[in-house]
Amino acid sequence: LLECKLKGFLDRPYSWQKLADIPKVFWFYGNRVSGPNVAEHWQEDAFFGYQYLNGFNPVLIRKCTALPENFPVTQEMVAGFLGEATSLQEELQRGSIYIADYKLLEDIPTTKVNGHQQYIAAPLCLLHQKPGGEVVPLAIQLSQRPGPDSPIFLPSDTEWLWTLAKTWVRSAEFHLHEVTSHLLRAHLLAEVFALATQRQLPMCHPVYKVLIPHIRFSIHIDVLARTFLISPGGVFDRAIATGRRGLAELLRKALENLTYATLCLPDDIQERGVASLQNYYYRDDGLKIWAAIESFVSGIVGIYYRTNLSVQSDHELQAWAGEIFAKGFLGREASGVPSALGTTAELTKYLTMVIFTCSAYHAAVNAGQFELAAFMPNYPSSMRKPPPRNKAKVTLKEFLDTIPEMNTTSLILSVLWVLQNEDRDLRPLGTYPDEHFTEHGPKQLMAAFQDRLAEISQEIEERNRSLSLSYNYMYPPNIENSTAI
Repeated sequence: LLECKLKGFLDRPYSWQKLADIPKVFWFYGNRVSGPNVAEHWQEDAFFGYQYLNGFNPVLIRKCTALPENFPVTQEMVAGFLGEATSLQEELQRGSIYIADYKLLEDIPTTKVNGHQQYIAAPLCLLHQKPGGEVVPLAIQLSQRPGPDSPIFLPSDTEWLWTLAKTWVRSAEFHLHEVTSHLLRAHLLAEVFALATQRQLPMCHPVYKVLIPHIRFSIHIDVLARTFLISPGGVFDRAIATGRRGLAELLRKALENLTYATLCLPDDIQERGVASLQNYYYRDDGLKIWAAIESFVSGIVGIYYRTNLSVQSDHELQAWAGEIFAKGFLGREASGVPSALGTTAELTKYLTMVIFTCSAYHAAVNAGQFELAAFMPNYPSSMRKPPPRNKAKVTLKEFLDTIPEMNTTSLILSVLWVLQNEDRDLRPLGTYPDEHFTEHGPKQLMAAFQDRLAEISQEIEERNRSLSLSYNYMYPPNIENSTAI
């Protein structure tokens, strides 16, 4: 913030004059962004699609086997992009068509930033995975209601019109990612797990011992978020289109739609139909880490719970699960989240979900924020004009007058810079410097867990050597044991 203030960006509620000026917000921009040169590639369709797989919100894309009724894309619209040898219907049947649906953003209220009303959209984006593995956008509709005022935008549209349509999608991505994927699923749920563990389980309880390293600092970091980010007059009110009021409504809708299957990675992969999606490294690395956690947890459960009856009769454990269900999921049975645990298998899956959510999942949705979002047009927190209602030509100046101003950009990037800073007290996944278990069996399981994570790390290193763009967000040495930043 000091650097932005010294350069004057925080005092300028004006449009950027040139895209090339945006990286000048921070002098260290080029040195600290170790991933792709987003400023060079952000307009490319392939990079736009890549981020659905291996960006910092890789949990939205799902297979599309039939077009939604409210997204009337036709063969004629996309024939030129699919090629003469195939058709849209054939690609739907082949399983190479995917969709990103931002319906949760429909009717979310917006606020004013710099005294001006802000806007959000609830787009639908159709994606195609080419035979070579590239995922590219085929069509974009910027509302959930098709009609003359909600055209379908295509790659054949004029350059800045198509860029503007994609940027509206990326802005919608900002809101869904930051509020639902990141704040709700990684932070607020981690706080629920932490509070229930501290309230319901004594320190001598084996589940307490398993979980306590994975809820370290979770309450503290959320207090900081409530103090500086989502407090009245905080960052959400000053720089993000939803403001606090829209944030609260979006959280409510997101929680209503959150399911146990969504939180359990293997189930989520199947439910979204992305098991065969090529080059999906979040899935590949995540499933390995899920299995490693599951193996570790299964061993611990096997030591302390020999039968299903021992699970059922553990009243402290049942109170713990019951509090999470009641307080975290508001007793909503439709979520599929268990209110009680009846078997050792159920307990193993539940604990695996908790540890994965607080560690690997949080790393996946947090780690890439600065390097992918530091070039603001790739991830705008707000839009200053309504979505286009026709296909009139758009100029670069009109584009610059739609995306956030200089001071808004600077404030958001300052926050993202803090979020990506290395934790000097980092405890990577699977490291347990505080000795909670003293028995030989759990210690053996911890060592085996660490060995498996080391193997996964080597596999990721080997895979990344063959990639032009490495995927490191699920690299075990970089994964914090808990949601601590």
